[in-house]
Amino acid sequence: MTIALFSDIHANMPALEAALADIDKREPNVIYCLGDLVGYNIWPNGVVGTIQKRGIATIAGNHDLKVKPKDNNTDADIPTSGKDYAYEIVSNKAREYLLSLPAHIRLEYQLKGEKMNVLLVHGSPRSVNEYLLEDMEEPVLRAIMQEANADILCFGHSHKPYHRIITDNGRFRHAINIGSVGKPKDGDPRSCYVLLHIDKDSSMQSKASIRVDFIRVPYDIEMAAKAIETSPLPNELAEMLRKAY
Repeated sequence: MTIALFSDIHANMPALEAALADIDKREPNVIYCLGDLVGYNIWPNGVVGTIQKRGIATIAGNHDLKVKPKDNNTDADIPTSGKDYAYEIVSNKAREYLLSLPAHIRLEYQLKGEKMNVLLVHGSPRSVNEYLLEDMEEPVLRAIMQEANADILCFGHSHKPYHRIITDNGRFRHAINIGSVGKPKDGDPRSCYVLLHIDKDSSMQSKASIRVDFIRVPYDIEMAAKAIETSPLPNELAEMLRKAY
């Protein structure tokens, strides 16, 4: 079983198109999106429409929850400048979709008589806004995963990819930050997504039996950056794309 996981698109349509094209070439068994479809760029409706059209199972990110229901979405509602512009241009149809997304997706595997629980969240199991950073103290991260009954915990939110293996009484738990498709913050401006490999021999007793591949995909970063600069959004967001911070 090969699972493709991506997150934090942030209305960056060129990045999403490139990432999905790369995913399609690799032919995973299933695809999941871990939220933050909108914010920071000008294509929220295109991104939402693409995710819906492809039927990709998706959870809500903190930026998705920033949109508010509207009876009317007229030009009079749209601010002339500032970061809020990114949320005001979200269509009513896209708003309804974003505000109906689940908070978590849980998968349970039974391999060789052993249960393996995979939990997909945006920030953490406790909050959509919580950061699980790579340098978090191991006992704290272990406790979070134990409380959530997560053998494999996949998340985004910080835009900084990593795979960390936590020991737990002779077993191994896997914490996987899948990075960001549309707004990386790790110094590499290319899109990032993950391929998670689970097979019939996978076990929480063997750390090497769970494989995680971080895939970086080039895309037209300048196109995405210039779209910001020619919009009412702050120009600083364009430089953040170019330099991935």
